[in-house]
Amino acid sequence: MRAVTRGRLTLAGFVSAGLVVALALAFFVSPDASAKPDGLDKVATEHGFAERARPHPLAGAPTAGYAVNGIDDHRTSTGVAGVVGVAAVFAAGCGVFAVVRQRARRRRYRADAV
Repeated sequence: MRAVTRGRLTLAGFVSAGLVVALALAFFVSPDASAKPDGLDKVATEHGFAERARPHPLAGAPTAGYAVNGIDDHRTSTGVAGVVGVAAVFAAGCGVFAVVRQRARRRRYRADAV
């Protein structure tokens, strides 16, 4: 009888799996999100100050309004906007992680040099 070994999940595998799940959810589930106003919009409407709202400076951005300009199908447009958002947040997180890691390496190097 052969021994069965269990594979270990590496950090890169874990992060990759999480990214795939997030991208899949963003593309396939986000188009089914409720079209009703969120909490802030609802409160603004109920308390009568929604009409004083000004357009956001980024209202013309390519993914403004949870949709991508130039894609006519609502579901696909929303899904692509979700994927773009996940990718942007992942990239920003990787950038922050790289900076923190580099600073830690520099501190370790300086401590070893003393």
